[in-house]
Amino acid sequence: MEIRRTRTKAIRIKNLAIGGGAPVVVQSMANTDTRDIRATVGQIKRLARAGCELVRVAVPDDAAARAIAKIKPEIALPLVADIHFNYRLALASVKSGADKLRINPGTIGERWKLEEVIKACRDKGLPIRIGINTGSLEKTVLREFGRPTPAAVVRSLERSIDVFDTMGFRDIVISAKASDVKTTIDVYRLISGRFDYPLHLGLTEAGLPRAGSVRSSVTLGLLLAEGIGDTIRVSLTGDPVLEVVVGFEILKSLGLREHGPTLISCPTCGRCEIDLVELAERADKRLQKVKKPIRVAIMGCAVNGPGEAREADFGIAAGRGTGLLFKKGTIIKKVKANRLLDELFSLIEKETDGEDCNR
Repeated sequence: MEIRRTRTKAIRIKNLAIGGGAPVVVQSMANTDTRDIRATVGQIKRLARAGCELVRVAVPDDAAARAIAKIKPEIALPLVADIHFNYRLALASVKSGADKLRINPGTIGERWKLEEVIKACRDKGLPIRIGINTGSLEKTVLREFGRPTPAAVVRSLERSIDVFDTMGFRDIVISAKASDVKTTIDVYRLISGRFDYPLHLGLTEAGLPRAGSVRSSVTLGLLLAEGIGDTIRVSLTGDPVLEVVVGFEILKSLGLREHGPTLISCPTCGRCEIDLVELAERADKRLQKVKKPIRVAIMGCAVNGPGEAREADFGIAAGRGTGLLFKKGTIIKKVKANRLLDELFSLIEKETDGEDCNR
C-alpha cells in the first residue's frame, strides 16, 4: 500500500523539517519538573536515544521558563515550550531560547496577548503550534455549539488562525485533539485540506500504555493511512520513551518511516514445542542494540516458519531440541535449540556491518 500524503506547507524548527512532504516526525513531551534541570536533561537524552526528534517541556511558571536557558545547551533536540494561560510565560520562554512554542489560544485570553506572543516569535524566527483541545474551547464557541463537537473544534481553530493570518505569520503547525477516538478522527478529516499548515496528530489523554497504545494506534493509523499528518505524539501515562517507541512502530507498520529492526513472531499454537514467548522476548531485548531497519522472525514451527516469514531478512523456526536458521526465507542450516539465538545474532551481526548485538 502506497500512502499519498496530503501536501502541506513546510516549516523548520532548527534543522528539523515538518510538512512539505518531509518524513513524519515523532515527538514526545518530558514529564519531569522542568525546573529540575538535571532530571529534564537526562530524560530528554533518553528520548533522543530512542529516536525522538522533537521534545516539549511544560512551562507552568517563571522558574520553568528560565530553566529553558540552562536545558538548551545540554541537549541536541529542538525544544518546544508548552504554554497555557499566561502569555508572559510564552514571552519568557522565547527569551530563554525555546525553539518553538505550543500554545492553546483558548487559554491565553484577550487577542492582544496572543498578538504579543506572535510578535515575539516573529522577531526570533520561531514557529508556533496552535494546539486546540476539546477540553479547553472558548466559552463563546461552546455556547454556539452546545458542546465540544468536531465542528466546534474547527470553529475554534479557524478563529485562532485568523489572528495569525491577519498578522502575516505563517510558520505554524496546527493540532486539534480530543480524548475520544472518533471525535479526533472526524476533526482531522475536517481540517485536512482546509488549511495548508502542517498537522500534528495525537489522541490526547490516551491512557495507560496498554490501552493507550491501542487507542492511539487506531486513531493515528487511520489518519496516517489517509495521508493526513506531518508529526505525531502518542500520549501515554508513563515513561515518555515508550511514546517514541510506539510512535515509530505505527509509522513503520504503514511504511512511512524506517527506524531500527522489526520483530515478527508467531502467536504460538499446539504445534509449538518450545517456550516461544521467552525466546521472542530475549530476541527483542538483543535487537535493541541493532540500528539497521531489518525484519527478524522468531517462529515456533520448524515446518512452516521459513515460509510464513519469508519476507523477513533473518529468522529462526524452532522445534523440539532443534531449529532452522534462515535468511530471506531460505534455510541456511539446522541448529540446536539452545544455540538458536546466538546463531541468529551472529548472522545478523555479520550482515549488519558488525553491529555488536551478539551478547
